Amino acid sequence: MSWNPALALSWALLAGVAGCQPAAASSPLVEDPAQGPRIVATTTLVGDTLARVAGDRIELSVLLPPGADPHSFQSTPQDAAAVAGAQLVFINGFGLEEGLLETLVSVSGSVPLVSLSEGVEPREIAAAAGEHREAGTVDPHVWFDPTNVMLWVENARAALTKLDPAGADQYAANAAAYLIDLEELDAWIRTEVGRIPPENRELVTDHDNLEYFAAHYGLKIVGAVIPAYSTLAQPSAKEIAELEQTIARYDVPALFVGVAVNPALSQQVAQDMGIALVPLYTDSLSGPEGPAGTYMDLMRYTVSAILEALTVP
Repeated sequence: MSWNPALALSWALLAGVAGCQPAAASSPLVEDPAQGPRIVATTTLVGDTLARVAGDRIELSVLLPPGADPHSFQSTPQDAAAVAGAQLVFINGFGLEEGLLETLVSVSGSVPLVSLSEGVEPREIAAAAGEHREAGTVDPHVWFDPTNVMLWVENARAALTKLDPAGADQYAANAAAYLIDLEELDAWIRTEVGRIPPENRELVTDHDNLEYFAAHYGLKIVGAVIPAYSTLAQPSAKEIAELEQTIARYDVPALFVGVAVNPALSQQVAQDMGIALVPLYTDSLSGPEGPAGTYMDLMRYTVSAILEALTVP
């Protein structure tokens, strides 16, 4: 797989803009309080957090539809118009929104960008698991540790309050209620993961997206079909062969693949090794009627699927 230095530089510059500029101007930007602030979120997960914190006080647009892969999504002129017309744009950060990079950079000097992941301790993808894996690449899938989403909640509350001080009490109350839910979710996940036999606590995924989950709950990532944080990378034949050797060595019973990702490579590896291919909701929520309509639903679905695959009946 290849690493694009220009892309890396663009994301570094964008991260600096999002991380260092104020969340909003020194005076409120809300022009008509009756209409609510115009807010854009890049992904469904970012949008879900904003909806929990703001309730119906904001006009929220989410760029990526449910089920979209944030790595491969390509922005449209309508997306660019929505971003340009927003009063705040919230991003995941850490390079997740690859397909939106050009759009986000184009407005970074005029529309305030807020990275919800500001303050999250980044986890680097281990370089040793693949000969072409980029050492030092940060995993952007920070939401798989609920304590990181607690930081998202605080970042969202602070930015929305600065933009719309009249809504401060509502934002604070909603944020406090959501934090309680996240604490309960974290405790539930820790209990569920504790049911997995210690000898079964190795994970193989379609791409590197569970680093935060594994680190927080005492699991180990032993391999990925695409050994990179992005689904746009391509593994070599040697990396696939090494992954299959790893699966055999650890006697891994399942390969976990995100429903938003093309599963062809993962299907082939699972078939070669005679192991289960287990779909997870990872990079995107489902539609509201699906099994992962909210972040809380996504985490419960994913944890339950992992537990079923790794726990001996």
